[in-house]
Amino acid sequence: MKALADTQNEALAGHLLDHYAGRIARSRRPYVLALSGLQGSGKSTLARVMKAQAQARGWATEVLSLDDFYYARSEREALSQQVHPLLRTRGVPGTHEIELLMSVLAALPHASDKLPVTHPRFDKGRDTRFPPSRWPRIKRAPKLVIVEGWALGIRPQAQSALLAPINDLERREDADGSWRRWVNKQLRSYQPLWRKFDALIVLQAPGWNIVRRWRGQQEQDLLARHAPLAMDADAMDRFLSHFERLSRHALATLPVLADSCVEYDDERHVTGLSHD
Repeated sequence: MKALADTQNEALAGHLLDHYAGRIARSRRPYVLALSGLQGSGKSTLARVMKAQAQARGWATEVLSLDDFYYARSEREALSQQVHPLLRTRGVPGTHEIELLMSVLAALPHASDKLPVTHPRFDKGRDTRFPPSRWPRIKRAPKLVIVEGWALGIRPQAQSALLAPINDLERREDADGSWRRWVNKQLRSYQPLWRKFDALIVLQAPGWNIVRRWRGQQEQDLLARHAPLAMDADAMDRFLSHFERLSRHALATLPVLADSCVEYDDERHVTGLSHD
């Protein structure tokens, strides 16, 4: 199964790079390619394969993960006390330091040995950032930057869509809707980042229930390895409930916003690939 997945990713990465090759080559600044996919869709793995293939083509390439820009646990704890207790959990808009990611993108064209660009790394095992001494240092300007993350490119929901809770978490812990309204408002501040993307590739899952299964499989692997903070089934259900609203919104709206859309079946086999 792994060999089949590796072969699929190699072929998919090659096709996507072929499609954007002319634009990447002509760009006078780092070409920013966004890779958007929900939990368990394989976006991080595909980004790594794309980086390896791009560098084999002679393009200096960097991968930035939206996950690495989560606020530290102490900062999210402050948010949970000042705004809403549900913000203790990382994931939703408002729990990323978007301004820092924007500043990293702005600095990359000038990266050099004398002016290295650093960016955070997030330790999911400890649910906080690694210390700055362990942050990557980029010492040359890349030709291609791949930004990967969940729901990149998503737009805010209409206010009317926020009225009814979507799951038990919202019904019990956000009965007045203040958390989801705040998250939706924060999503507006992500839009300037989305406008920095030269192209948006969306990895489209079949539906929310499949996303839950894929993410649960990842957590089962972590539990089997006795990873720190690995979640059991109940904890995983609660964690994913924070993402459900915007994940369903992404599934419904991102394909028409994408420059390229990769469609998957229940077993993550590619069933379709379209370009705008």
